[in-house]
Amino acid sequence: MTDELRIDALLPPEMARRAEYIGVRKAEAPVLTTFILAVLAGAFIALGAVFATTIAAGSTTLPYGVAKLLIGLGFCLGLVLVIVGGAELFTGNNLIVMAWASGKVSTRALLWIWAIVYAGNFVGSVGTAIMIFFSRQYLFSGGAVGATALGIATGKVGLGWIQAVFLGTLCNILVCLAVWLTFSARSTIDKIAAIIFPITAFVAAGFEHSIANMYFIPIGLLIKNFDPTFVATLGLDVSGLTWSTFLLKNLLPVTLGNIIGGSLFVAAVYWAVFLRQTQTES
Repeated sequence: MTDELRIDALLPPEMARRAEYIGVRKAEAPVLTTFILAVLAGAFIALGAVFATTIAAGSTTLPYGVAKLLIGLGFCLGLVLVIVGGAELFTGNNLIVMAWASGKVSTRALLWIWAIVYAGNFVGSVGTAIMIFFSRQYLFSGGAVGATALGIATGKVGLGWIQAVFLGTLCNILVCLAVWLTFSARSTIDKIAAIIFPITAFVAAGFEHSIANMYFIPIGLLIKNFDPTFVATLGLDVSGLTWSTFLLKNLLPVTLGNIIGGSLFVAAVYWAVFLRQTQTES
């Protein structure tokens, strides 16, 4: 029977066709809808970052690997909300390259949707950072949460440019693999299970995610610029933490790396394996 009900996971060739179909649907979606969903995705990833920062603030006595494992598990919240809740995330949308390579999405449409989603992610992530700042959540645990947030932000803007590109590349290989794996899912539990290991891995390994950094660094900047008294009590050197270092030394190279990792090493590879022959035959 051709209409037989299947409950098993989709196989990779079917996942590739599903990825291609989803890419076309994303490119055809109304601009306002896409932007709103992108704002939600930025906020969702920021909430995962809030969770991860809070866990990190209480993990200083744990072995390095154990602490990183817990932080990575906490950050998974962000992509779970994006995938299960429904939102548009720039890094995951690098997989639209599969539909582009098949000629079903134009170059103009691809770049346009990336621009809309990236802008929406920025609004959602920075907006969440502003809300967290005014909530004073960073003062919890005697200020340990804020100290951790400042330490994370300072470390990220201190990366070398080439280093940031490669950390971004490695990150989005894992993020796009997580999204790719969800294409095989038949249930919500399947999707969550597919997400956990790749996302935990990239966070634990210290790779760089451009959208997450739209929260991690702005929250540090907000604390530095608007609560100097708190910063002074910590004795941290935050002189290198500025909006220019955020944008030019971290966000730019990390975004470039994310595009390389997701578009080239995941989307292009799986297109070549599963869809190239189909495209040639057509």
